Amino acid sequence: MSDAMAVPMSEASTGGTLELATNAARQGAADAVNAANRAWESTSLFLSRFTYTTCYTISYGIVFPVTYVAHAVPKNNALVRGLMDGTRAAREQVDKLMGEPGTTS
Repeated sequence: MSDAMAVPMSEASTGGTLELATNAARQGAADAVNAANRAWESTSLFLSRFTYTTCYTISYGIVFPVTYVAHAVPKNNALVRGLMDGTRAAREQVDKLMGEPGTTS
């Protein structure tokens, strides 16, 4: 048997070791909480930015071509009048279904 194994640990050194282990566990738990919070913030920022960029790209991809084509169509013709009348009728129907005030019947 070696000398280190032959010497019994005193209660004071055992208590100090237990306290050291307890403090290390507490510090490790606090570090884990901090790391989890940083990971959550990073993930949240990434998802927020991803959502914004996706919505911006989709809306720009829809609005730009539609606006471009709308400006290319002559204003005073049967096509435009038909589109405007259809839009107005659709809005009135939605207002009627939703029970919005100010509907015309």
